[in-house]
Amino acid sequence: MSDEIRHAATVLIVRDGAPGLEVYLLRRTKGMPFAGGMTAYPGGGVDERDADTEIGWAGPSPAEWATAFGCDERLARELVCAAVRETFEEAGVLLAGPAEGAVVPDVSGDDWEEQRQALLSRDLSLTELLAGRGLVLRSDLLRPFAHWITPPMESRRYDTKFFVAALPAGQEARDVSGEADEAAWLAPAAALAEHHAGDRPMLPPTSHTLSQLGRFADVAAALAGSPPDPLEPIMPGFEETPEGRFAVLPNGDRVPLVVPKKN
Repeated sequence: MSDEIRHAATVLIVRDGAPGLEVYLLRRTKGMPFAGGMTAYPGGGVDERDADTEIGWAGPSPAEWATAFGCDERLARELVCAAVRETFEEAGVLLAGPAEGAVVPDVSGDDWEEQRQALLSRDLSLTELLAGRGLVLRSDLLRPFAHWITPPMESRRYDTKFFVAALPAGQEARDVSGEADEAAWLAPAAALAEHHAGDRPMLPPTSHTLSQLGRFADVAAALAGSPPDPLEPIMPGFEETPEGRFAVLPNGDRVPLVVPKKN
């Protein structure tokens, strides 16, 4: 059990594909200390430099995000900055542009990769990266989506805000995360079918948000379908039944915990 809770941000990057709405998913390497072998979205813990007030910013203010999250402005700023930083670090997608209404079209060159690596090593901050290129963070490209809190019985606990964002035109999500051994664009229903078959293990927040995302036909609907302010936090309990083990949500819904297939 752990009483320490770390704030984190996770981003559902979506695009319109041939089968309809698709989401970018990573499979974490089995050796990871948290959720090893599980399919998840790009994301991670808040870094102290995510609170930098000097960062160039376009779109809804930290105060507006604080209303959406039900938190103070400092934490709201940290969460939005962490979402943008982690999306670039883990998927090579940068939610930024030279001005409000514009998005940088391509961030795949060697110079970008060098700076992505510097972000990972913490030799460079997101503020420094954007300022050096004359860019601003585009908070309007993100939408609040869900809020999950790891229950007390877990050894590692996270208070995680889930965002949804469209893949910017001209950019490509890339398998650049050293924490993953697979990256794929999948329709939510297809990913959930693999999960229920035991082929794609994932934690309850991932499977539940995939089921929520699957209600939307396309990117425009997903971005327009954000929940009301503030997000309602979900901290699941657990239940053992003859049918299996389930995460029990505050509204009574049960999310099955599928045991991964053995090799």
